[in-house]
Amino acid sequence: MPHAIRLHLTGGPEVLRWEAVDVPAPAAGEATVRHHAVGLNFIDTYHRTGLYPLPLPSGLGLEGAGVVEAVGEGVSEVKVGDRVAYAGGPVGAYAEVRNIPSHRLLKLPDAIDFKTAAAMMLQGLTAAYLLRRTYRVQPGDAVLIHAAAGGVGLIACQWAKALGATVIGTVGSAAKGELAKAHGCDHVINYTTENFSQRVREITNGEGVPVVYDGVGKDTFMGSLDSLRPLGMMVSYGNASGPVPPFDVLLLSQKGSLFITRPTVANYTGKRGELEALGGELFDVVADGKVRIEINQTYALADAAQAHRDLEARKTTGSTILLP
Repeated sequence: MPHAIRLHLTGGPEVLRWEAVDVPAPAAGEATVRHHAVGLNFIDTYHRTGLYPLPLPSGLGLEGAGVVEAVGEGVSEVKVGDRVAYAGGPVGAYAEVRNIPSHRLLKLPDAIDFKTAAAMMLQGLTAAYLLRRTYRVQPGDAVLIHAAAGGVGLIACQWAKALGATVIGTVGSAAKGELAKAHGCDHVINYTTENFSQRVREITNGEGVPVVYDGVGKDTFMGSLDSLRPLGMMVSYGNASGPVPPFDVLLLSQKGSLFITRPTVANYTGKRGELEALGGELFDVVADGKVRIEINQTYALADAAQAHRDLEARKTTGSTILLP
């Protein structure tokens, strides 16, 4: 009988349970996927703690790669034997085998292996919509990317550099700064020792940047606003340091008629055509070598609790995968 990580109550990593599960034949519109690798993402911790509530009991995880073992009635997107990957839900990727709506699956190019796919899908699709849809980065733009040595950060920095941008990245240590520099960052700011918004102004000759990509949340939010030029775009896409507290919307006018958005990958990939288009752009930059996927941590799927502990303690860099 296959196993999966299950969540019966919210809390710390200790609430994660490795359990035997029944996987029925796929329903109409579903495919059964046997995972070869599963991705770990910060949003998984939000689901575990209840910050983003799930109906309990529940599976966990939004990203995986493997082989299609069966398909339900009416499935046209994939067939048995296809190598596939997915990201963005429904939750349940922390499993050896699962059923998933077939319209969420993308066929993997031969040039991309399962581990790379599982490590890059959610973070890569996030980078794709951030850089190509939310604010479309143009050659000559200066962009600020927080957590530049994280999973999304390393992908976004490389991709933004390939698009011709000047990339400014924030990190929390000297070692992470070196990692960010090796992945496209032109300017690295250690936000534990420097005022990052002040440094951004210095780097941009006082102008500020047209866009900030902020997955950190509470600790960087106000500084991110202060880093923008007039009419700049604040993209708040994560809460690694905690949720952003309420703020007076008048601040946006006072700081230069700023724009702010709180996007999710689900909204940018909700339609099959949008998913295929973004996935295609991601596969292209990875297959061409413009973006290297750094898998810096690997855990057994049964050890997901330890992976969560290390992620929340900011001990990880790049991407982390769980192996069934």
